[in-house]
Amino acid sequence: MAQDDRLKGIVTLAQAMAAAQTPRESWRAAAHGAARALSGSFAALSVWERELGRLRVLANVGERVEGEDEFPEAEAYPVHQFPEITEFLHEQWAGGGEPNAWVETAQGPKGDAAGYCHQRVSALRRRGRGCCVVAPIVLHGRAWGELYVARPVGAPVFDRDDADFATVLASVVAAGIAQTERLEEARRLAFTDALTGLANRRAVDARLDAAIERHRSEGAVVSLMVCDVNGLKHVNDTLGHAVGDRLLERFGSVLSLCGAMLPGALAARLGGDEFCLLSVGPSADEVVRVADELCVRAAELELGDGVACGVASTGDAIGPVRSARRLFRLADAAQYRAKAARAAKPVVAGREGPDDPVVRLADEPGRERVGERRRFRR
Repeated sequence: MAQDDRLKGIVTLAQAMAAAQTPRESWRAAAHGAARALSGSFAALSVWERELGRLRVLANVGERVEGEDEFPEAEAYPVHQFPEITEFLHEQWAGGGEPNAWVETAQGPKGDAAGYCHQRVSALRRRGRGCCVVAPIVLHGRAWGELYVARPVGAPVFDRDDADFATVLASVVAAGIAQTERLEEARRLAFTDALTGLANRRAVDARLDAAIERHRSEGAVVSLMVCDVNGLKHVNDTLGHAVGDRLLERFGSVLSLCGAMLPGALAARLGGDEFCLLSVGPSADEVVRVADELCVRAAELELGDGVACGVASTGDAIGPVRSARRLFRLADAAQYRAKAARAAKPVVAGREGPDDPVVRLADEPGRERVGERRRFRR
């Protein structure tokens, strides 16, 4: 392969990985880019899961055979089947060598291969491939996984120059993966409450906007539960803010546990002592049952004084819900009534007949209702 073609392959791979916004996009870009640069018919990206002692396949691209899904859920291989991973990446590398790629063929080792190839040779034969090049991926100074590119039977066999080029490609892939990990961490921090580990208000806003759009276009049931932890100020004033933080953390765990009863629900801390649970799909009755369970579990916490909980669902008689703002106001109004009444059970908007007081309170025209603590985005 001409030097210009290889340089172009490196640049194309780097650009594709830089454009990736999610881990899956990054994995696909890495495998596709390496396959193109090495004129391979198939490529795979795998990660070494040390704690489980296995090599797990993240992405398969190109000419796949039966059992090779693009993003496999459970394609993994015990490391003991590939001893070159530990031999090559630890003993040789730690001894001063480099994590260079190597070539294997369906006929057995080629050139200065790692030497342990029976599983790979068997896999090449079984899948109708003639040869492969395996390039270790090193991230943050440690073996992260491997890049694997194969060619079909009859195609030119990879040579030492190809292996050296694959080593360079693996370093480009490592840089791309590092960038994706940094982006993912930035997103996690941007949408996560630092104290409880739950989603934050920014995440709720984004998810609720999408949920309301689904409700308007598909009729999906969208339900919002808003909770106020009772007694937080008393705990802070008498036992200290560190203990108050522990109360918030414990309630966050209870909310997360109850939220798991509703598939796909988002548990979040809105700020201070306010939390919410957003559900899309389950019926209003299912959400109310979870709210009941949440109130019971919150009352059993060692600290605090239970929770004031309000629920609003498009599955109830609350009128048209055309915006996230209105559903939030309804749930907040229900929670406000629960707080004022010191209710041990959730207050649900729209369940007290045509003149439901919660709906009236939420839709009160001309001014924000007394006691509203939350400003809405729009």
